[in-house]
Amino acid sequence: MEIYRGIDDLEAAVGKELGPTAWFAVEQKRIDGFADDTEDHQWIHVDTERAASGPFGATVAHGFLTVSLLPYFLNQLRRIEGVRMGVNYGLDRVRFPAPVRAGSRIRARSTLVGCERIGADGVQLLTRTTVDVDESEKPGCVADLVARYYF
Repeated sequence: MEIYRGIDDLEAAVGKELGPTAWFAVEQKRIDGFADDTEDHQWIHVDTERAASGPFGATVAHGFLTVSLLPYFLNQLRRIEGVRMGVNYGLDRVRFPAPVRAGSRIRARSTLVGCERIGADGVQLLTRTTVDVDESEKPGCVADLVARYYF
């Protein structure tokens, strides 16, 4: 866990990779819950019988489910102290090179690739996070997150 105590610490951290995190199991129950929450019940996510003979050999997590876990992983890797407000500003680039099959374990590594000052007391961070899938050569997700923090 890296702790940053202000803008100067964040600027100094650009280019440094953090992680990996601990492994996290993506179980079918979580995939089904995400399908219910988002109304995305495509068979590759929720029909275990049909998906077993499908292109991935099992049901797979929604890509957006994997993306939604990024804050959970980032909170294991870094803490930014002294912030009066933090805002998720968006995503620049998101890719899903490999499926995350139900029952797989995933973990994340993260690199702060950009830090831009906003006014006297703010900063915009660009963080590239790679989600590894256990027993896969390719990552399940690579995403550039944009966040703003005000001190």
